[in-house]
Amino acid sequence: MATGLTAWAQLPLQPAPVLLEGKPAFTLQIPQGHALSVAAQGLERPRFFAKSPDGRLFVTDLHNLDDNKAGRVLLLDNWSEQEHRFLSVVPFMERLHNPNQIAFYTAQGKHYLYVAETDKLTVFDYVPGSQKQAGEGRVIARFPAYGLSYKYGGWHLTRSLAIHRNKLYVSIGSSCNACKEKEAWRACIVEMQPDGSRARLYATGLRNAVGLQWVNNQLWVTNMGRDGLGPDTPQDVLTTVRDQGFYGWPYFYQYRQQIRPDDYFKDSTRAPGLRVEKPGLCGFRAHSSPLGLCYFTNYADSLLNQRMLVALHGSTTVGRQRGNEVVMVTGRDRYVPVVTGFLQGKTEAQRYGRPCDVMQWGPNAFLVSDDKSGVIYYIWKK
Repeated sequence: MATGLTAWAQLPLQPAPVLLEGKPAFTLQIPQGHALSVAAQGLERPRFFAKSPDGRLFVTDLHNLDDNKAGRVLLLDNWSEQEHRFLSVVPFMERLHNPNQIAFYTAQGKHYLYVAETDKLTVFDYVPGSQKQAGEGRVIARFPAYGLSYKYGGWHLTRSLAIHRNKLYVSIGSSCNACKEKEAWRACIVEMQPDGSRARLYATGLRNAVGLQWVNNQLWVTNMGRDGLGPDTPQDVLTTVRDQGFYGWPYFYQYRQQIRPDDYFKDSTRAPGLRVEKPGLCGFRAHSSPLGLCYFTNYADSLLNQRMLVALHGSTTVGRQRGNEVVMVTGRDRYVPVVTGFLQGKTEAQRYGRPCDVMQWGPNAFLVSDDKSGVIYYIWKK
């Protein structure tokens, strides 16, 4: 993975006016030589993208901030090349328990759809071209289904997925801000076979690794540090994850390429032989809340090609002015804006969106989901 950007202190950006139905106009900044369109709007909380085996685009929709069973999987369909938008949004699945991410898998000529909800992982037979998911599916894993509210730095009821070399990887966040968990499947990544068998802990000490992507046989994740240690500590992190690696939470955290002990747990009894992995590649400003990530390959713009882009969701406390943009990682603790302008002040009324996921869509375009305003943006190189 390329990590240096020696020629630029910043990526050259240009304004892109945005006009959403029933909302004030505002302007985003996007890479020079690109254009932006509103590919879909009027959604509730669109989260993570997935491309099906037949080349169609799906996105999860969490409904709202509560723990609920009103989530959906949406099919973004009937793309108009003239208008650069999807002419229809089809509810492919409904009445789901906080569906954060889905993934497709093909084996022996059959296609499967995996749906990660708060309490379970379900696999369905996927039929290319279908407009509605048929059948009840088969539950292949169960997860802890509770969490403290946002007020206490918890919730973490989302589950994320990655598939690599015929194995599934599921991220399960902590139940709290900083605590000793009572369940093994917390603050971790679990590996299992496609049928759910042989499930085991793959990595631990990850407070909330929401974004997962395999790049060149390495698993990359975004991980959020704990709250309550100040406005700048600890950093949120983009890091690689290895089998049986321990990444610090709750006993340690990362700050400025150092692994530091959390004083709150200094008197705690730790497991013998506990060793924390080295600092991750990029530490983002505390409370930036990195979520989706995407490594661009064969992209038409050389400045973005072979780069890791990360969606910074932003702090729940708007006044911190952290995140709320899509960035490109350029080195250790270095990153530059790629799509910015969602936050234009210190109040929620001045926050026009919260990026959740970023996905390359072909050699000259990418998509960004915004789960605050219910929008999918399409950005392409002209």
